[in-house]
Amino acid sequence: MSYEFHVGQKVVCINDTFKHVSIDQLIRKGEIYTIRWVGEYTHYVDGTFIGVKLAEIHRGNDDGPEGYGAADMPYRATRFQPLVKDKIASLRKLLAPTPDAPVEPKEKTRKKEKV
Repeated sequence: MSYEFHVGQKVVCINDTFKHVSIDQLIRKGEIYTIRWVGEYTHYVDGTFIGVKLAEIHRGNDDGPEGYGAADMPYRATRFQPLVKDKIASLRKLLAPTPDAPVEPKEKTRKKEKV
């Protein structure tokens, strides 16, 4: 699933699992974060991807024994989804009539029979 992200947007982490990485990556599934940067990023091992940097986390330089030398490397955007505070309300908006939609009468009137 692909989402459109923007700076200042609240997102929730949906994937905090990093295969073959023993260093804590600081994000937690179910936690809410704020995007401070979004864009295309190219990593020499992971390739090119859409990444996000979070206001709550500054990853620093990735120059440890298992690091790749990247400075404040972004997370893959696919690890997050936009935060929807009230899922039911967002679905109700889909059902809400548009201003130019025809309105049905509240009470139906019976046709008078001719005698």
